[in-house]
Amino acid sequence: MKLSRFAQIGALGAVAALALTACSPANEPAPGGDASGDAASNLSGTVNATGASSQGAAQQAWTAEFQNANGGVTINYQPTGSGTGRENFIAGSSAFIGSDRAFNEEELAAGQFGSCVTPDIVEIPAYISPVAVVFNLPGVETLNLTPDVIAQIFDEKIATWNDPAIAELNPDAELPSTNITPVYRGDASGTTGTFTEYLASVAPEAWPYEDGDEWPVSTTRSESAQQTSGVESAVGAGEGTIGYIDASRAGDFGTVAVGVGEEFVPFSAEAAAQLVAASPLAEGRGAGDLVFEIDPAAAPAGAYPIALVSYLIACEQYEDEATADIVRSYFEYVASEDGQNAAAEAAGSAPLSEDLRSQVTEAIALIGTAE
Repeated sequence: MKLSRFAQIGALGAVAALALTACSPANEPAPGGDASGDAASNLSGTVNATGASSQGAAQQAWTAEFQNANGGVTINYQPTGSGTGRENFIAGSSAFIGSDRAFNEEELAAGQFGSCVTPDIVEIPAYISPVAVVFNLPGVETLNLTPDVIAQIFDEKIATWNDPAIAELNPDAELPSTNITPVYRGDASGTTGTFTEYLASVAPEAWPYEDGDEWPVSTTRSESAQQTSGVESAVGAGEGTIGYIDASRAGDFGTVAVGVGEEFVPFSAEAAAQLVAASPLAEGRGAGDLVFEIDPAAAPAGAYPIALVSYLIACEQYEDEATADIVRSYFEYVASEDGQNAAAEAAGSAPLSEDLRSQVTEAIALIGTAE
């Protein structure tokens, strides 16, 4: 079910375009500091976190700024991948996690989150970014590909770069007969979930698999890689490779403009934000559990249909007050205009709209300790 309240959220794309160039007010509080901007704070302690490698560049920027403003705090965020992060949160070895998908209904019903006093958790969208389809083909910088062609490439049905299905869409490109080597995430990954959800949604006949965090294809020519950095390395190391990766790591690879209706849309933070702005929040979750229902098949004109909404996930109640205070303050910084702009600069993500930030701030305020 879908919530009509999301219709009131402002268009993220317009906000992203403005926020990428906006300057923060000089008197805005430092992360965790006081209203005067004094970097000193009473926070002290070490918090261990794991999870989404897609957030890697953003997390580096966030932790550096937060720790600079809070000298007594250490945030240890390890980009283990979303699946491992969720396992660690359930086991209680991570105080909070980053995840490219939220916990599903079955996981929520189990209520087994070892870091938490209660089964109630806070899940907030913290990092909105395109998932880029990238390739390594010398002399070719960009290609137009329809959803069906992308699906057939990753299902190993199209084997060479000069295949007529690709050539027809790119009449001006000099396409070699080089073999195509798809690269996929071998670890459980929300990025894989985002990509397979896109394929299952928009190309159901060409992609006969369900979406999920695990790569579903029984491969013969494809190559497995661990985490975002592994996909980046594998695509870069082999001529003729193609993979899906958080756009912050697209670098100098060739990139795909994805077919949406009658047009081909290249990835950008603004175009990904348009898809998210058109999506509702899931119904039936807790007050602090803000989860999007993304439908790539419903992408409006000009929207990039492979958009990753990556979450920060924490307990509503911790046993340790210091941990609760650090996690709450860190999440507040991440969701702030400064925090979102830091991620945009470091990783090219789309900052939250003001309306969505207001909802996120209310959810973060629930983080505390048991009374």
